[in-house]
Amino acid sequence: MRKIVLLICVSLLTVTVIFSQKHIFSFNKTDFHLDGKPFQIISAEIHPGRVPQMYWHHRIQMAKAMGCNTIAVYVFWNYLEETPGVFDFKTENRNIAQFIKFCQEEGMWVLLRPGPYVCGEWDLGGLPSWLLKIPDIKLRCMDERYLIAVKRYVAALSKELKPLLCSNGGPILMVQVENEYGSYGNDRLYVKTLHDLWLKNGVDVPFYTADGATPHMLEAGSLPGCAIGLDSGTNDADFNEATKCNPNVPVFSSETYPGWLTHWKEQFAKPDTAALLKEVRYLLENKKSVNFYVIHGGTNFGFWAGANAFSPTQYQPDLTSYDYDAPINEQGQPTPKYFALRKLISQYVSYNIPYVPKSPEAIEIPEFQLQSLTSIWNNLSKPLLSAQPKPMEMLDQASGFVLYRTRLIGHKSGNLTITEPHDFALVLLNGQLVDTIYRDGGRWTIKLPKTNVKEPVLDILVEGMGRINFAQYMIDRKGITDRVSLNGMTLMNWEIFSLPMTEKYITSLQSNTQNQHDGVFFSGKFNVEKPADTYLDMSNYGKGVVWVNGHNLGRYWKVGPQKRLYCPANFMLKGENKVTVLDLLNSEPKSLKGLKTLE
Repeated sequence: MRKIVLLICVSLLTVTVIFSQKHIFSFNKTDFHLDGKPFQIISAEIHPGRVPQMYWHHRIQMAKAMGCNTIAVYVFWNYLEETPGVFDFKTENRNIAQFIKFCQEEGMWVLLRPGPYVCGEWDLGGLPSWLLKIPDIKLRCMDERYLIAVKRYVAALSKELKPLLCSNGGPILMVQVENEYGSYGNDRLYVKTLHDLWLKNGVDVPFYTADGATPHMLEAGSLPGCAIGLDSGTNDADFNEATKCNPNVPVFSSETYPGWLTHWKEQFAKPDTAALLKEVRYLLENKKSVNFYVIHGGTNFGFWAGANAFSPTQYQPDLTSYDYDAPINEQGQPTPKYFALRKLISQYVSYNIPYVPKSPEAIEIPEFQLQSLTSIWNNLSKPLLSAQPKPMEMLDQASGFVLYRTRLIGHKSGNLTITEPHDFALVLLNGQLVDTIYRDGGRWTIKLPKTNVKEPVLDILVEGMGRINFAQYMIDRKGITDRVSLNGMTLMNWEIFSLPMTEKYITSLQSNTQNQHDGVFFSGKFNVEKPADTYLDMSNYGKGVVWVNGHNLGRYWKVGPQKRLYCPANFMLKGENKVTVLDLLNSEPKSLKGLKTLE
C-alpha cells in the first residue's frame, strides 16, 4: 500500500512540475512542436457552460481515459456578460479559469476556443443578445458598435486566462481566432483585427482558424501565420486543399464529429461508428492532430439552446439535451463508441491510458402528482405601451416569453397575420385560445372568429426558442419582430408584458387558481435520501419549461424526440425538492417521475 501511495504522489508531482514550468508551443510547415519536440494533439472537446461544475474533474478524467491528451474549450461570451459591461467569471458553470486549472491538474493541455462567435448550437452562437437592441447592427464584421463590445470581452477574458497560457506555465497551447468564418463572411480585415486584439491583450501563444475544407471557406476564414483547422479533415484531399490555401502552416482536424446535433421534431442523431473509426484511424496513422467535437456534450440548461436556419422562413431549434450521441453521454457515462475509440487510440499513442473513472450515480424517482399553482395571466408585470410590437431585445430581455395585447378596432375577425413570430405563439381572443403559430415554414396566418364583444381583446403570447447560431440569418430577435395585421390592417396600440422567467420570478409565484388556461404553472414535490442524477419524464405534458428548486432544466416539447430532461445531483437537496412546470398546451395537472436515462 505504501508503495502505491508513493507512486501516486510521485505521479502527481510529475504532473505539477510539467505544468508549473513555462513551455513553448510552436509549429513549422507540417507539424506542431512542444518544447522543440513533435507533438500530436489528440483533443476532446468539452464545454464548461454545459456541464455542472461538480462534474468538471470527472469529465476531464473521462477524456484522458479515452486516450486524449488535450481538452478543447468553447467559451460562451453571452454566458459571461449577460448585462453589458458586467462580467461573471464565478457563478454556476462560468469559472472558465477554474475549468482550465482542472485540466492542468489532470495533466491535460488545452485548446482555447473563445470566439467571440463560436456557433456550438448555443444561443446566437455565443454572441450577447443585447447587441441586437441596436436596430441596424451588423455582427461578425467591422461594425464599430459591435467591435466596441468585442474589445471589452477580449480584454476581460484575456485578463482571466493569461496566467494559464503555456508560455506562463499553464496548459493553454493554442487559441482559435473566430470560428468557421468562411461559412459566414469574407471580411478578412475583421478576422485579422480579432487576431491583433488577442495579441494586444497579451495572448502570446500560437493561433489557428477553423473552417470547412473547401477553397472559398479556407480563403475567407484563414489567416497568414495561423495554423489551419478543418471542420472536419477526413482524407488526403481535405488536407491538400488546406495546404494549397497556406503551405506554410500545419493543418489538423479541428472538429472530427463522433456524433451530431438534433433539432426538435427529428429523430435522435446516431451517426455510424464504423465510419468514425475509419476516419480517426486515417488521422492517427498519418500523425494528424485531431479534436473530437464533442467528446461530451452536456446540457443546454435554461434558455441557452440555439437554432439553425438556412432560408428566411426555416427555423430548426435545438434540443435541451446536448447529448450529441457523443462518446461520453449527457450524464457522463461511457458509451460503446467511447470504448471503441479508446481501443483505437491506444494502438497509436506511446503514453499509458488510465482506467475509466466510475460514472456518477443515477436514480429513479417514484411517480408524484403535480398540482395547479397559478398562470402567466395572474403574474403579469406592468406593461410597456407601444404603437407597434417590439421584440424582446428592445425590452432589455434576453430570453423567455413576451405577451402582446391590443383591442380590436375596425376589423374584428378574419385573417390574422403575425410578421414575423419568433418563435412559438399562442393566439387568444377574449381569453380563449384560437390557435398556435410556429415560426418554421412561414405559415403565420390564422383565422380569428367573430365575437359579440365590441372591442375584442387580442393576446399573443410568444416563446423565444433559441436564437439562430449559424450562417447568414443570425440577426434573430425574439417575440414579434415586425407587425401584426388583420385582413391587411396593421394593428396598433399594444401593451407589452415582459416575461423573462427568471429564478426570482419562479420562486416567488403564489398559489392562485384563477385564469388556469394556456400558460399554467404546476408545482409538486419529491423526496430523495441522497441527491443523484435523474431525468424528469415530461411525456405527460405538452410544451414548456421545468424548474427544480429554482434551477431551470430547460425546454420540453411533446413533438420530441426528447421527452426527458436531465436533472443533475447538484440541483437537488437531501429530503424535499420542489418542481415547477410551465406548460403552454395543458391546463390540467399530470404526474411526473424520474428515470435513469435520456431514452
